[in-house]
Amino acid sequence: MTARQLLDLLVDPGSFTSWDEPITTEPADPDYRDALARARARTGLDEAVLTGRALLAGRPLALIACEFGFLGGSIGVATAERITRAVERATAERLPLLALPVSGGTRMQEGSAAFLCMVRVTAAVHAHRAAGLPYLTYLRNPTMGGVFASWGTLGHLVLAEPGARLGFLGPRVYEELRGEPLPPAVQLAETLAANGRLDAIVPPDRLRPFLSRALTVLTARPPEAGSPPPAVLDVAPTAEDAWESVLRSRRPDRLSALELLSHTAELLLPLDGDSALVRALALIDGRPVMVVAQQRSGPDRPELPFTAADLRAVRQQAELAEELGMPLLTVVDTVGAELSVEAELDGVALEIAHCLTTLVGLRTPVLAVLLGQGSGGGALALLPADRVIAAQHAWLAPLPPEGASAIVHRDGEHAAQLARAQDITATALAATGLVDQVIPESDDPADLRADLAAAITHALAELARLPAADRLAARRTRNRRLGGPPTTG
Repeated sequence: MTARQLLDLLVDPGSFTSWDEPITTEPADPDYRDALARARARTGLDEAVLTGRALLAGRPLALIACEFGFLGGSIGVATAERITRAVERATAERLPLLALPVSGGTRMQEGSAAFLCMVRVTAAVHAHRAAGLPYLTYLRNPTMGGVFASWGTLGHLVLAEPGARLGFLGPRVYEELRGEPLPPAVQLAETLAANGRLDAIVPPDRLRPFLSRALTVLTARPPEAGSPPPAVLDVAPTAEDAWESVLRSRRPDRLSALELLSHTAELLLPLDGDSALVRALALIDGRPVMVVAQQRSGPDRPELPFTAADLRAVRQQAELAEELGMPLLTVVDTVGAELSVEAELDGVALEIAHCLTTLVGLRTPVLAVLLGQGSGGGALALLPADRVIAAQHAWLAPLPPEGASAIVHRDGEHAAQLARAQDITATALAATGLVDQVIPESDDPADLRADLAAAITHALAELARLPAADRLAARRTRNRRLGGPPTTG
């Protein structure tokens, strides 16, 4: 698909306006001049990129579209200058920016000068993002080299075409330098997505509705700060039996994070990922929200531990929320962080620490929901927040009760006893300063879903009304008091 064909597929008919200025310089090398002339005749373009402004489902945005038919979409100095000017203009006009790269990388005929232009483009993209403006990229087949290693993968959302070859070093160069072929699956979009390197794989014919939903969230203006809706629940639940709560939290029919989010948000755009983490963009009562949620197991799904890669993704989403000025909503329901040799080598404990410090220092509002199982550091990493809401039978413990029993009693038979002794229940956690609101549970999961949705909507509105300085000061005080008063002086 050419650049023009892809633009025709994406933007509203007749809405594209080019920003491109004519190329006025020519290289001294006659062979290179001839190659450029042939590329221009073949594609009808004067360079390997088109830039401009258009409407997508009625929303204005800036566009950068590479053309692979023009010298493999390679990026020379003139190409990079055109891209840089488009990014700068999008920033000046406060437009969201969509980049559609397809490229073999830096243009070899221009050597280091073209290579250094990757810094030029990246600096412009950094300024665009620093201005709080959305930047989205859609990686086409292939996107390689300096484009992949710079502005092609710096989007707030990084999407890819199915089956696209994406990577730093091309297979021909790899084989020449290493003396062996590059395994073909290494640079496939699907492989990168499975390793958490992409946000979604989207076929071209589904890209327009996906982008429309994403832009609906990313460009939404939060409601004017007024009086929050009235609190739905003001009755404290009765005290729970800790072991009963543990058992209820593990039931296959218990409310899941995705079920809760789907009911709470008027628009929910989940991103790719077959792990214990759900990442999503959401509109909740008209408010754009960044979501990271731990997805519990179900009847047809084995329990998935929380990995170091999941924790890195949480940090990334938290940082994006701050950059875009969006509140962060976390949902906790996990069997715990992964326990394995691979997890140790991947730094799962370090990632828990980094996740904690990221959420503690985040300047944007943070709302946490303790939905079900809250086992170990994998749960704790998502709980630093300005406000925490808990379901009545949710719980938080350093280890599952069976693990605590193994440490204290050298067997798992005292799990119920340890659960009751460790103050792990939602009401006990309220007493230690973590939980601000406990949502009572009935025998009908729909009641919990509705009540939690109302509480989330109310809490987000309340947090939005607080001046940032007051909210951050309250968060510091809250964190200082977590765990309750000391038992000694």
